[in-house]
Amino acid sequence: MPSHLSADRPAPQPPERDTVDALINRTLRLRGDVDAVRRDTVLIDEEDAQLRWRRALCDLAVHHLDDLGAHLGQLREGLPPGTPQRLARIPAPGTGQDTAQEDPQERYDEPKPGSLIGRVGSAEWNLLTDAVSWSEELFQIFGRPPAAGPLSLDELPSMLLPEDQPLLTALVTDCLVDGKPIDGEFRITRADGRVRTLHMMGEPVLDSNGCTASMWAVLRDVSELRRSQQAVRRTHDSLRSREHRAQTEHRLAVELQEAVLPPWRGSLRLPSQGPGALDIAAHYLPSKSSSLIGGDWYDAMEMPDGRTVLTVGDLTGHGVQATSAMAMLLGALRGMAVAGIEPGALMGHLNQLLESSVQPALGSAVCCRVDPATGTLVWAQAGHPAPLLFRDGVGRPLPAPDGVLLGAASGVAYEQDEVRLLPGDVLVLHTDGLNRHSDRGAGPDALPALAPRFAQARSAQECLRTVVAEFGGIERLDDACVLIARIGA
Repeated sequence: MPSHLSADRPAPQPPERDTVDALINRTLRLRGDVDAVRRDTVLIDEEDAQLRWRRALCDLAVHHLDDLGAHLGQLREGLPPGTPQRLARIPAPGTGQDTAQEDPQERYDEPKPGSLIGRVGSAEWNLLTDAVSWSEELFQIFGRPPAAGPLSLDELPSMLLPEDQPLLTALVTDCLVDGKPIDGEFRITRADGRVRTLHMMGEPVLDSNGCTASMWAVLRDVSELRRSQQAVRRTHDSLRSREHRAQTEHRLAVELQEAVLPPWRGSLRLPSQGPGALDIAAHYLPSKSSSLIGGDWYDAMEMPDGRTVLTVGDLTGHGVQATSAMAMLLGALRGMAVAGIEPGALMGHLNQLLESSVQPALGSAVCCRVDPATGTLVWAQAGHPAPLLFRDGVGRPLPAPDGVLLGAASGVAYEQDEVRLLPGDVLVLHTDGLNRHSDRGAGPDALPALAPRFAQARSAQECLRTVVAEFGGIERLDDACVLIARIGA
């Protein structure tokens, strides 16, 4: 291949042997460190986009270091005569073999395992004599036997994919007509049907009159490099897509929950007039271990006959599916309560509804109906923590009537119980997530222990602030709802 006539600078001197050896050793050590990180990134779950992205990045980094070692080995080949011609290659992953000595029988039809650079070949097209010169490596890259001869510039596009042919034509035209350097990529289809991606760099060679006499180029097989880069890009896009879906689902779940739960904030008085009214306050406590909203709810409604229905519940799962099922269940509960259905029978209907829904789920609930005229509490539960009654500075859970989880069994009868409430009593309804947390200093007895502070509180809102202060800052494992009703005089 002729040298550039316009290049009058001296040829670069080969690097010192010790410098190249030092670079090879540093590359080997770095490659080993990155490979260790790759081995530690175990793909336990193929659906984990974060792990797949990290593993793809490690694979790409290892491949790049493999290629750096190969380039440094080629740099050593250019040392002065008398230097052993050894190609310093980094051992393939998982092998302890020294592959520095090049095998004379080695086949070059395909890139070496773990290598991204493939083979590098060169070509020159003489415009004056129509002679074409290809290196041996270029024949191997194209999968073309040397006996078939090299391809002319007119024949070369026939190897390209149709959509890439205009690109090559433009590159060659700019080089021959305008003297621009070539720097581009295209894909070829080899005789064996394999598609390879080639990166082509070249320049025109000028004659003594400054006219283009020939064109030379270096072609590099970058198929593996592009595949590894695409793997990193795909896993990164998958990760971003999953994060976006999670954010969208969280936003939808929050909006749905806010639309379904009672709109009142602060204290609520039910019924609004008359003796024995309930002073009510409620709060939702999100989980500290999950970014998704759960299926917890609380509700308080005044019935047409003046009685008040209090309820809290919890459905399994998180996200839009859980909140939409909660909305369905809470809507049915409100409708049946307004129709005057007793708490026990109401639990039975909810169980049948949840069991026959398109997306089956399990849930727990407690429903209390308070008659302010008589001070009577009638309640039922479905696999749910019993309400706590605080009276005279002491808190205790009410004895629970029988009731299994909603959606767990067919044709189940739910019992109900009746309790007499006194003025000043405090009734606390909550979901089980309130006590499910990692704080060893709290547990099922933490709520009853608040009885002395409830006795001093003057409203349900003060009692609620006490509960939030006690349970709001802990590492809770699940969402929770708490509803407090203080019986008026």
